[in-house]
Amino acid sequence: MTDDAPGAPGDDVPVADDRSDEPREGTAVPAIRRVAGTGVPLRGDDVDTDQILPARFLKAVTFDDMGEYAFYDQRRDEDGELNDHPFNEYRGANVLAVNDNFGCGSSREHAPQGLMRWGVEAIVGESFAEIFQDNCKSLGIPTLAVDHEDAVALQDFIEEHPDAGIEVDVREETVRYSGETVEGEVPDAMREALLEGIWDTTAVMRTNLDRAKAVHDELPYTDD
Repeated sequence: MTDDAPGAPGDDVPVADDRSDEPREGTAVPAIRRVAGTGVPLRGDDVDTDQILPARFLKAVTFDDMGEYAFYDQRRDEDGELNDHPFNEYRGANVLAVNDNFGCGSSREHAPQGLMRWGVEAIVGESFAEIFQDNCKSLGIPTLAVDHEDAVALQDFIEEHPDAGIEVDVREETVRYSGETVEGEVPDAMREALLEGIWDTTAVMRTNLDRAKAVHDELPYTDD
């Protein structure tokens, strides 16, 4: 990484994270309008979930350490020493820039859990596996699909200016950096869930237990 001043090439983009609005009434889940920060470029098509989170780590009983296991094998050389993988070089970044068919393979939710716990808060790429994308939604991680040329240009920019500010706007479905605004697409269901603060369905249900119980008690087929 270079010693560029944070946000210098794109100083109109805030570097500090501003991803969440206040939780909507009746839920503890914050609405996510945008993610602002710095980027990590990860090149290559068809990066599957076994590369993101190797299968041998699925035996863990919690997700707590999944960030340590993200790209565990690819981040190490034959001697087990850390190499120049982007997840070693761009520590502290939170906007992941990828290519085509990211998150393909098995449906393991450990993969986005690992990315999130490493620090990823938004992903910009050419396309995403559907189940992986839905798992990201459940964690509040927006995925923005952009054209091939735009994905590569963003990766190039991050490599040249690793400390520059990048903003992913969920409402506008754009990524903005260095005066450039690139249009993309956030899936409708994800966009609605993030903007409405209903992406964490477990938390929404937990904060509305009284209402759920009231509905339960009114249903004729739930009598004991």
